Amino acid sequence: MNGNFFKSKAGIITAGSLIGVIAALLVYLGNPKNMGFCIACFERDIAGGLGFHRADIVQYIRPEIIGIMVSALLISLIKGEFRPRGGSSTVIRFFLGVFAMIGALVFLGCPWRAFIRLAGGDWNAILGIAGLIAGIGIGSYFIKKGYSLGRNNAQARVTGYIMPAFMVLIFALLVFNFPKLFNSVTGPGSMKAPFIISIIAGLIVGGIAQRSRFCTMGSIRDIILVKDFHLFFGVAAFTIAVFIMNLILGQFNAGFENQPIAHNMHIWNFLGMMLSGFAFALSGGCPGRQLILSGEGDTDAGVFVMGMIVGAGFSHNFAMASSPKGIGEFGMWGTIIGLIFTFVIAVTMTQKRKSA
Repeated sequence: MNGNFFKSKAGIITAGSLIGVIAALLVYLGNPKNMGFCIACFERDIAGGLGFHRADIVQYIRPEIIGIMVSALLISLIKGEFRPRGGSSTVIRFFLGVFAMIGALVFLGCPWRAFIRLAGGDWNAILGIAGLIAGIGIGSYFIKKGYSLGRNNAQARVTGYIMPAFMVLIFALLVFNFPKLFNSVTGPGSMKAPFIISIIAGLIVGGIAQRSRFCTMGSIRDIILVKDFHLFFGVAAFTIAVFIMNLILGQFNAGFENQPIAHNMHIWNFLGMMLSGFAFALSGGCPGRQLILSGEGDTDAGVFVMGMIVGAGFSHNFAMASSPKGIGEFGMWGTIIGLIFTFVIAVTMTQKRKSA
């Protein structure tokens, strides 16, 4: 297997399949149902673990997230792809991250989890995926019209290490059981695969995703903009692999009702993911891809990741996050405000490029 294998059609299918198998196994080994990997949910748990919100059922420093970014750093250093850069509309990217998380927590999952939920038989995910496609479609329309957040610039090498260093720091806090961390004793935050398996899974997935450029948002965007199905083959393989593993492990449960960590308020499943998809398209990658880019030295992606973590705090502190009972008290307003924000950014940054 040479260095270019994961960039081939067979390679992206292999990458998606491996990530899917690992995601299903993590559920079998203790992670929440239909949540072997959910970048948004896991970042939300990290926000809770650091005390950014007080929802005590979703507080845990998830090793998988740390593993993904650190693996991307190590692989990019080995392959000579570590390139510190940034400075492209930083504040806008931060708030795109905030609203991407708000939308994801209205739906209860990121794009990775949307496909995992579908593969687990949760038909509510169909509405979320439809919203994701709609949001990416809107973002792609503006990209085609000339939308841009501007060029990034090369930066001092140390800047590229900041986000990975932050992840290593919170990993150390977890390993040494720092007493000020918050840890759920009930609920999704208390459900976790063994620590060593979680960190190894994150490292493996991070390496695979870095080499293959696996991106759920990019798979849809590329089909819309350039009729390129390369990344889509990876996402399809990912979904099929989770489905097959769920059947083998007895984790498949089809239906709309009584699905784990999900609700069936369909319009908000659609709109929540439409907001997230729109924000991901405008920022250039799904949440998993943003972690990989952060590990490669992209500080703009790092700012987006921090925006998502802060957005998780806002979502829970201001009653915007959903639960199996339905959307939060102010989830409707968070979604509407987020859609207005992303639309304004899309319009104004398109006009800015045209007038430049």
